[in-house]
Amino acid sequence: MTAQDTFPTLKSNGHTLDTSARRMGRLVASDPGTSIESLREQFAAQGYLWLKGLLPREGVLRFRERFFASLAPAGLLKPGTSPRDGIYSGSSEDNQRIAKTMHEIVRWSAYESFCLQEPIWMFYERLFDGAPYLHKRKLIRYTKPQEVSSTGAHYDLVYLRAGTDRVATGWIPIGDCPIEMGGLVYLEGSHVAGRQMEKEFSALNADLSREDQISAYNKSMSATGWLTKDLPALAEKWDSRWLVADYEAGDMVIHSAYMIHAATGNDVHDGTMRLSTDIRFQRVSDEVDARWNNHYSMDDML
Repeated sequence: MTAQDTFPTLKSNGHTLDTSARRMGRLVASDPGTSIESLREQFAAQGYLWLKGLLPREGVLRFRERFFASLAPAGLLKPGTSPRDGIYSGSSEDNQRIAKTMHEIVRWSAYESFCLQEPIWMFYERLFDGAPYLHKRKLIRYTKPQEVSSTGAHYDLVYLRAGTDRVATGWIPIGDCPIEMGGLVYLEGSHVAGRQMEKEFSALNADLSREDQISAYNKSMSATGWLTKDLPALAEKWDSRWLVADYEAGDMVIHSAYMIHAATGNDVHDGTMRLSTDIRFQRVSDEVDARWNNHYSMDDML
């Protein structure tokens, strides 16, 4: 096994991922400057595109600095460190104040502008061959080192069933995010499996009300809408690999609504917090899930 094929130990919700070549691999990077025909073919074949250097690096880092500076008064940052570095204080932060600030951040004009940078909307316009629409509900998350809980395996259409399935999620690391810091991992080839599972769920839910059919938490789903927290078991079940990457500030990964993905824990030891945002685009002319027409709030049940 070459150095290129070795991986750090990765954990997710208490489960340690198998880092053998049978169960782990690397995302394939794509050049945003490649022809859109080629990128569409890659997206259809892979279920994702890792767009290297799509965004200006300095702009991404400036927004990271602005984000963590807003949370410094709540005790989240280590005293004497730069907000751009995002170093966790390791002490008891004011969670009520953090929650209030997070609700404000998703309403910032600066955040809206970050998500609507010209390289982003212009890429989606090319991908969709039509004017793109950014869902108003957007997610921005930070992850402290050694947190036990991580996002479980799921595909996004579970939460978007009242609109078109021609929707693509963009995941943007706001700062460098090496493999050991966690970030998104993708189950190789799972956009095919996700489509099949959604078809099966639709058949199971045929007797439910429309409200229950579109819910991520109906009788056919788990309490979270996740498929599982056990990432190693899911890879074994589908005889597939989790794909990982050393993401950098300026990258954006997009994935289809059927692509199964999850997150691993932040296992760095210098206190650096992971920061990322999830945004979703579709063609403006396609049906929009109305539940995504409001800003994120902790009680919105999505």
